[in-house]
Amino acid sequence: MTEVHIVAPNDIDDPTAPSGGNAYDRQLCRWLAAAGWTVREHQARGDWPHPTPDQRAALATLLAGLPDRALVLLDGLVASPAPEVLAPEADRLRLVVLVHLPLGDEAERSALSRAAAVVATSEWTRRRLLDLYPLPPARVHAAVPGVDPAPLAPESSGDPALLCVAAVTPQKGHDLLTEALARVADRPWSCVCVGALDRDPEFVARLGRRTGDLGLADRVRYVGPLTGDDLDAAYAAADLLVLASRGETYGMVVTEALARGIPVLATSGGGLPEALGRAGDGSLPGLLVRPEDTAELVGALRRWLDDAALRERLRRSARDRRGTLSSWADTAAVVSKILHGVPA
Repeated sequence: MTEVHIVAPNDIDDPTAPSGGNAYDRQLCRWLAAAGWTVREHQARGDWPHPTPDQRAALATLLAGLPDRALVLLDGLVASPAPEVLAPEADRLRLVVLVHLPLGDEAERSALSRAAAVVATSEWTRRRLLDLYPLPPARVHAAVPGVDPAPLAPESSGDPALLCVAAVTPQKGHDLLTEALARVADRPWSCVCVGALDRDPEFVARLGRRTGDLGLADRVRYVGPLTGDDLDAAYAAADLLVLASRGETYGMVVTEALARGIPVLATSGGGLPEALGRAGDGSLPGLLVRPEDTAELVGALRRWLDDAALRERLRRSARDRRGTLSSWADTAAVVSKILHGVPA
């Protein structure tokens, strides 16, 4: 029987803290099991990636309790900050680290050097890891996120509806989006921002004040994190996903929008172009702008709002791209092959 121990952060199923990394971990557990693996799930208690000494000790105890030669897949948020915990187990256990977001520090370099294999959640992330650290390329792999099938979102009959799905933090660029929306305030539109509001309270407070100062308080709504049917309803009401991120390792919300035939306006930072991809006919199912280029973001918004033919082209392309997206079963198949390749 093929067995894998998966060590994930303890908030993996917390509905108040949804994230792409947590969603990836949960789906991987589910689909590896469906593919025939015996999945032993362990949740590492702690404030990852900033654990306390007691939390590091608890992780050490967890790993020490696993049988010799056990195959262990650790979320990078848990593994990368704790190389001193991995080091004593690297020869006894078969360690694989799943990296969602490279930390780019000495601790991560040391932790990844202990791993028999490293799984990155995009080709961009794989290249980034190889740029950052002297890792053997053959040990670093990419397994892009899958996406669940979803019904097509209908075109709204009212004002164009914009949707942003991202935790409200500086990295996600809500401040840039707000400034850009203010410059197209003479056009009809509404914007709903879905995402956690507690990651950076000072930033959220400044953003709220700025939104009010720009006269957008009744047009830009921050509704906090949504999951399940509530998130599905937010997508169903949207005409365009907007993501002004300063950088992403992939951008699972992009493929979640495309799974519903919703085109995307995003920045070209990091792995976002990889997530956007192309439709079967080679067309782009959205618009890409340079990160932190507010003028370019404004121009793209104006083009989309003003040009009905462009909106229709992008919608057709997004619906075509929908049929080319990877499933979570595909992701699990890639990871399964990687795990089978770890020497026994």
